[in-house]
Amino acid sequence: MSEENNQAAAEQQAPQFSLQRVYVKDLSFEAPKSPEIFRAAWEPAVGLELNTSQSNIGDDFYEVVLTLTATVKTGEEVAFIAEVQQAGIFLIQGLEEAAMSHTLGSFCPSILFPYAREALDSVVIKGSFPALMLAPVNFDALYAQELERMQAQQTSSELQ
Repeated sequence: MSEENNQAAAEQQAPQFSLQRVYVKDLSFEAPKSPEIFRAAWEPAVGLELNTSQSNIGDDFYEVVLTLTATVKTGEEVAFIAEVQQAGIFLIQGLEEAAMSHTLGSFCPSILFPYAREALDSVVIKGSFPALMLAPVNFDALYAQELERMQAQQTSSELQ
């Protein structure tokens, strides 16, 4: 009996991670200069903005939202703006604070990125533009940069 209780306690404390659902929370596309833009020489300059957010939605369930915003210009004209908020619901249990922060800030967005990239490419193609073909993103490096920025900010505020 004692062995069963120990096993049950160990199972409760063991870290658990599972993806429950992936969904598009918001998707938008604007081509403000169409149809004129289709007659211009296509020399795109792509600007990409990437953001993540996360929230606890109850017990051990977390919603992580990856937002990709692509602004593509040709010359001085905006050819199109496409944005997707790709979201996922994750069940995460038994992680220490640092591991939880890394999971929500890096691991979960890296799972969502292929879905977001596909949604963005799909809407861009439907707008009659070439696919963006976004390169993979190193979310671990972005997470580390954000930690460094936050630590530097905290240090500078302590010095004031």
